[in-house]
Parts: sequence; C-alpha cells; structure tokens
Amino acid sequence: MSKRKPHNLQARIARSCRSLLASNHVAVVNIDPSGRQGMINYKSLKNIAPGKIGQAVCGIPHRWTIYLSALCLDARGDRYSKSVEVAPDGVYLSDHLEDVIEHCYKKLRDEANQSQMVASGWIAIPEALSLDEAHAARIFEAVGAWNQQKVAA
Repeated sequence: MSKRKPHNLQARIARSCRSLLASNHVAVVNIDPSGRQGMINYKSLKNIAPGKIGQAVCGIPHRWTIYLSALCLDARGDRYSKSVEVAPDGVYLSDHLEDVIEHCYKKLRDEANQSQMVASGWIAIPEALSLDEAHAARIFEAVGAWNQQKVAA
C-alpha cells in the first residue's frame, strides 16, 4: 500500500497564489520619469487593484520574465523603442529582483539616444512568458507611458 504525502500548507498556498496570478494574467509595470508602478492584466490591459493579487505577487517566489524598454520619439515624431527581455535563472521574490532589473535597466537607458528618449519602463511577469514588441507596446500605451508628467517629490 502506498503512503500518502504529508500535508504541506506552504506548498499549497504557493500553488494557489501562482494559479491566481496565471488566471488574472498579472504583470507588474513601472514607468519613469513619473515613477508610476502598478499591476495590469497583460491580456485585457486593465489595471489590477492591490489586494490578494498583490500579496500573491510579493509573498512567494516566482520564475520571472522582465521586459525593459526605452521609449523614444525620432526627429519626425515617430515612436520607437529600444528593448531587451531578461529571464533570470531560478525563482525570486519580487523584492530581490531589484538588482537584476537595475543593472540591465541602467545599461539600456544609457545606450538609448538621450535626446529622443521620452520615457523608460519595465514589465515584470511572474511566469516564464515571453512578450513580443507589439504586445509590450500595447501595455506601455495602456498605462500611459508616452504621455506622462513627472511627479514632483
């Protein structure tokens, strides 16, 4: 007769949180220079209010995919972006992603044409999912990355 695995509440909570995030298509978006940060449904492009979903993003480690982008306007006024996608090895809490994001983000911003850069930002998805450039552009458009005001501190 086979022996049942012991009840593991922590593993059950982690599975439940990952399921909640996957079913809501959650992505964390940060835009500079306004400093806006929030969660968005990357399929429907609707904002997600913090709460249980925010706790699921921050409370357990995930395998992340991060899309970094510098949003620019060329001399004719046409929009373009310089982007890179990063998928760190392993699972990370959201708080521990800062080092990975900061290094790549600074490098990308420095490589972009400073006179044409309007904004920059990143999209972090708590699952192994690759974004194409058009989808990322729709997400940045939905959160108002192209027309933002810098918040005075």
